[in-house]
Amino acid sequence: MALWGGRFSKETDRAVAAFSASVDYDKRLYAVDIQGSIAHVRMLAHTGIIASADAAAIEAELVAIRERIERGEFTWRVDREDVHMNIEAALIERLGDTGARVHTGRSRNDQVATDERLYLRVEADRLSGLLQGLQGGLLTLARRAGPAILPGLTHMQNAQPVLLAHHLLAYIEMLERDRERLHDCRRRLNRSPLGAGALAGSTLPLDREFTARELGFDEVLRNSMDAVADRDYIVEFLACLSTAAMHCSRLAEDVILWVSQRFGFMELDDAFCTGSSLMPQKKNPDVAELVRGKTGRIFGHLLGILTVLKGLPMTYNRDLQEDKEGLFDAIDTMTMILVTMAPMMASATLRPEVMARAAADPALMATDLAEWLVRRGVPFRDAHHMVGRFVSACAARGLGLDQVTLAQMQESIALAEPECLTLFAAARSVAGRDLTGGTAPAQVARQLAFWTERLGLTAD
Repeated sequence: MALWGGRFSKETDRAVAAFSASVDYDKRLYAVDIQGSIAHVRMLAHTGIIASADAAAIEAELVAIRERIERGEFTWRVDREDVHMNIEAALIERLGDTGARVHTGRSRNDQVATDERLYLRVEADRLSGLLQGLQGGLLTLARRAGPAILPGLTHMQNAQPVLLAHHLLAYIEMLERDRERLHDCRRRLNRSPLGAGALAGSTLPLDREFTARELGFDEVLRNSMDAVADRDYIVEFLACLSTAAMHCSRLAEDVILWVSQRFGFMELDDAFCTGSSLMPQKKNPDVAELVRGKTGRIFGHLLGILTVLKGLPMTYNRDLQEDKEGLFDAIDTMTMILVTMAPMMASATLRPEVMARAAADPALMATDLAEWLVRRGVPFRDAHHMVGRFVSACAARGLGLDQVTLAQMQESIALAEPECLTLFAAARSVAGRDLTGGTAPAQVARQLAFWTERLGLTAD
């Protein structure tokens, strides 16, 4: 079958054919390509553009081709350039002129845009499920953490004590926003470009609403030129993955710190670590490190598609073929991140006694002392200054904040009372933050119960 009809007098140069072929990677769209073609021929029969018998024969053969592909019995040919032409050529080989009717009223421009939207609709749901799986792994660890307290950090400095469960719940919140973004992206991409043709629609009486209903789209795209030129849905999808990967990378960095000898808050299961080729004592958090590294790869694919699109005039340009490889790789990379991180987090061993020692530093409760003064009517800035002066005096004496006498404290904080000497306990500090979103055990318990129900897990 000649791909380009009678317009050309020469065969495509072999180098050009290899350069322009996309079948090696876009063949993963075969199922949605066939799904779209079936809906299209049903519409052609529904409108009387082709005979119902022809539509039925085409649909049956498309199903047979899909089954051959799934059994590994289909031969993909580079000279047929892409997934669309490979399937169409196979159809025509079996059905002749009847098969050739499949492309009536359709261009590869609206065909590929339809395929990509159908594909991403499925991937949005699947990746949302994997994000939920990581949330579940974090929740498992958070529930196991119980009352474990560790230092919360700002500027990589010990700041205030928090429950480890509270820290882990922060990532569950981030991942929930990632799921919401994917859901929102899915809603926007679930619009049908089919029937837009090459760019201007068709003189044939196509029923675009019919194919949209057949394919489960919410509506049709209103402008035929936009329908084939648009790749916003890929930009948005990659932006969603980039944000989710960024959150995973931040979690990975926390894990890398926690398992280091300098922190020692956690140990990863051996199944998620590797050793050194030289140093037999090493146990390296390679999975977490790879998550950090692969996140940059996903970011690169987002920048790649933005760069492709920024200089394109309306409507379809062959540059748009470059929208797929980065997208597919980003999806595969995000999948690997999520399927490895979820069990890694759920299986980690905690070291609460090490966390407790780090959180016991009385300097972490300096804010508690300032807030005690606020409750006594001192303006916060004044209280902050007094406690800062007290911290400096303790450092000059080589004493911890909990090692001074009341008289020594009163040199810096004249209003200090005996109760002030009892404020330097991490458990008390944590328990005092009993407000919505706070780290108090009662608040964290409510959040754990909320997420247990939200994620459909079994309560302990």
